[in-house]
Amino acid sequence: TPTYHLASVVDDADFGIALVVRGFDHRPNEALHRRLHEALGTRPPEYVHHGLILGPDGKKLSKRHGAASVDDLREQGIPAEAVRAYLDELGVPQHDVHLDLGRIRRLAIEAIASLSDADLAERAGAPPELARALRGARDLSEARAMARSILEPGPVMLPEEARPTLERFAELRERANGSLDEPRAREIVRELKAVGGDLKALRLALTGADRGPELWTVVAALSRDEALRRARAAL
Repeated sequence: TPTYHLASVVDDADFGIALVVRGFDHRPNEALHRRLHEALGTRPPEYVHHGLILGPDGKKLSKRHGAASVDDLREQGIPAEAVRAYLDELGVPQHDVHLDLGRIRRLAIEAIASLSDADLAERAGAPPELARALRGARDLSEARAMARSILEPGPVMLPEEARPTLERFAELRERANGSLDEPRAREIVRELKAVGGDLKALRLALTGADRGPELWTVVAALSRDEALRRARAAL
């Protein structure tokens, strides 16, 4: 401990540090550091102490809390814009605050909603035409998973009961030659639903998963030939 205090003061003096910003846990050190500067004949910097960000247990944020660093948040798929927005809200806290991961995740949803199609697709590692399908993602990790489900679906084998839905889908998709805009893609899903089609079976056929992006966005993202191939392969 004595070595730490002496080294801190000598470093500040040696580098000409004029301002030190640190957490409240260092406030008790200020008087000692000023006395050390006085003893060394150096000018102490200005000290500013701010509140700490605490974990759910009320203790200083650390790795055991699972979100102690920017890297941790990045690995969880939190966009940088959400982290910056959260720090802007905190400002320089005048007292200790608990890390609000719920708030960060809400800001992540807002950040993703504000991204352009091109930017969202790039961050999800997907082609631009998949951007609409990724809009419901709550974070970038979920957006990447959605993109994978469309680009690299797992194999499925559906029961015979799914045949009427998939055959009707094939008819509707063949009739709408070429790429689909939003109204036409929604119309296909609506028509299937109107006749009692098994939309869960269609989602499984197209993505290999029973949940994910809005179904119309998947239908719109796939080319006609690829959509038909997947529908037929599932049977």
